[in-house]
Amino acid sequence: MRRQQGFSMLEVLITMIVISVGLLGIAGLIMTNLKTNHSAYGRGQATILANDIIDRMRANRAVAQTTTNYVVKFTDVPAEGTTVAEGDVFAWRTALANTLKDGKGSIDFTPAGNVVVTIQWDDARANGVALGTANQKFVQETRL
Repeated sequence: MRRQQGFSMLEVLITMIVISVGLLGIAGLIMTNLKTNHSAYGRGQATILANDIIDRMRANRAVAQTTTNYVVKFTDVPAEGTTVAEGDVFAWRTALANTLKDGKGSIDFTPAGNVVVTIQWDDARANGVALGTANQKFVQETRL
């Protein structure tokens, strides 16, 4: 009987298949990680921007609690304005549009006097759906 030396072609083929499946799994894991990181970045930016407008309102507390200058809806297009409140809202909405894809925000007050900041943006890239169909929403309610 002869002794076999080296690898047969079948053994090499099976090894290549196992390695290929492993590498495809790693590539899929990396892609999922990138999508998740992008989504987390959006949520982090929304948190920062919500806290930004709340801090601006706290700095101008007398106006924020007694007037509706800071109340804005998603569909409103605030002008740059001449008051501090109008300037704050304009700067905030501009930062939303520049930081988040299709970033929009609204500010409202509850009957108890708490401020509710809502931010929406398109997170289609992270969710793997058609553009414009993956609106994420971040809502923060707090006291001034």
